[in-house]
This record gives sequence, C-alpha cells and structure tokens, in this order.
Amino acid sequence: MIELIPSIDLIDGQCVRLTQGDYRTKKVYEENPLDVAKRFEDYGMRRLHLVDLDGARAGRIIHYRILERIAIRTSLLIDYGGGLKRDEDLRIAFEHGAHLVTGGSIAVKDPDTFASWITTFGSRRIILGADAKDRKIAVGGWEETTDEDLIPFIRSWHEKGIVRVITTDIGCDGMLQGPSVELYREILREIPSVHLIASGGVSSVQDIEQLEEAGIPAVIFGKAFYEGHLQGKDLLRFSQPTD
Repeated sequence: MIELIPSIDLIDGQCVRLTQGDYRTKKVYEENPLDVAKRFEDYGMRRLHLVDLDGARAGRIIHYRILERIAIRTSLLIDYGGGLKRDEDLRIAFEHGAHLVTGGSIAVKDPDTFASWITTFGSRRIILGADAKDRKIAVGGWEETTDEDLIPFIRSWHEKGIVRVITTDIGCDGMLQGPSVELYREILREIPSVHLIASGGVSSVQDIEQLEEAGIPAVIFGKAFYEGHLQGKDLLRFSQPTD
C-alpha cells in the first residue's frame, strides 16, 4: 500500500501553503502547527514532512523549536527540510527531533557537503529533494531553476547511496489538478531501486489511487487536506504501520 505523508509548511511559525512555490501566494491555514500535526496523527499518519520555508529563503534552519514541540508531543517520524546548509544545521535538526532530513539546494550547490552527510549520518537518514520545473532542478525555495536535468540528477545521487528521493513537479504544486504520474513512472523505469516519494498536485483519493497503481511507494500531500478535498476518513483508509 502506498504510504501517505502529510506536509506542514512553515512561514512565521504558521502552517501555510504556497502555489507553485511562489511566496506571494502564501495562504495561512493554521496558526498552531502542533495542532495540525496532532490531527494527522489522529488520522493514522505515522510520518510528517515538515518544511521550513523561512529557512529555505534564509539558508539556515529557523523553525527548530516547532520541530521540537511536534517531536515531543506526537509520535510522528519527522522529515525536516528547508535551509539545511551546514553540518550544524543537521545537528540542530536531529537534536530537536528530526528522524530524517531533506537536502535539495545543498545537493546542487555544495555536493561535497551533501555527500559527506550521507557518509556521516547514513544514507537512510538523508533524503534527496529533487524538485523540478520543466524537468530542470529548482533550488533556493524553488526561486532558482538550474541546468541540472531531473532524472540524471537523481541517478547520480542514488549511485552515491541515496535511498529516498522526494520529487515535486513544481508546475503541479498547490494546483489541485493531479500529480505528474507519468513523470514518476519514468523515474521508476529509469531508476527502479529508488524509494520515490511523489509530491505536488494531489487533489483527491483518486489521485492517490492512481499513484498507487503506478507503483509509487509514497506520496506527500498537504493542500488537498487543508482545502477539504481529502477527509480524515480518506487518510484512515490508507494508514499503516511504518517500518
């Protein structure tokens, strides 16, 4: 069964969502991220994707206190991303309750450091954030598109030990018009042993079922829940114990 991973995106300590990564489209859904995390836990979710959007812009970890509160007050296994650039950022994230961390921009701009994290912390604790706009890797909170092609980028890091990869098609993110199923199929055809986590565009249970049928092992969702397109009963249907 496909694994559902809820996302909480943070700006100014609040739970927000953007559309296609554009900070000007910020919409606040909840003022207290802990309440949202507890709700996800109540609906059988076991993991949480916690994104520090302020950190992504600032280039350093910012919302580690919120991370800590959620880690202490829930049993969710938290993947923390956004603004992780230095070894110290990872130390802070892990010390404040993160089980895994996601690095995206760092894998492009400072690959030696990212490679050292795989060695130091273990490949199973580091997730590669491979987010793309028109199949080109985007970094810096999605505000900069690079010349790196998506699939070769994923392959190169998978060969260096990366197991889990989160891929967002930025054109779909926040649009509630369905995920890039064919893109994810292509990634798995090219790199079948990668643990691919789809992100962006999920608008319904049918979208999740389509991803599951395509063999995608996990999917991140957010706006569809906050906007009421996914209900608690839908999440309970897909809830399952984690390894």
